[in-house]
Amino acid sequence: MMMSCGQVVVLEAPNQEEEEEEVMRTTYNYKGGRSDDQELKEMLMRKYSGYLSNLKKDFLKKRKKGKLPKAATTALLDWWNTHYRWPYPTEEEKNRLSDITGLDHKQINNWFINQRKRHWRPSEDMRFALMEGVSGGGDVL
Repeated sequence: MMMSCGQVVVLEAPNQEEEEEEVMRTTYNYKGGRSDDQELKEMLMRKYSGYLSNLKKDFLKKRKKGKLPKAATTALLDWWNTHYRWPYPTEEEKNRLSDITGLDHKQINNWFINQRKRHWRPSEDMRFALMEGVSGGGDVL
């Protein structure tokens, strides 16, 4: 659709209230340009500012939360260093760590899962013992 200078573009939103129709019907003068752009921007901001601020809040909520508090990480690392050979806390230990750190159960579980993936490898003896246990490694007569 070709427009010439001074033409009017009317945007209509069917089945909406008068106020919304007034906002949506925009006269855009291609001659004037700058002031009309500003008017359009202001009108759209009035109309959609609440919606935009809600979108902004939603995006901020979905953003990654970041690191755990330093004191919580220190408490979890203390437990980790004490139990390095087998770093799988019992439910009771997880509850105690949750009380100490102020983290919820899911955060505790995720921290240990990540820590084991990133920093822990079972020793050779432990791997051998685990494999023996899985295969039923008793002596065969």
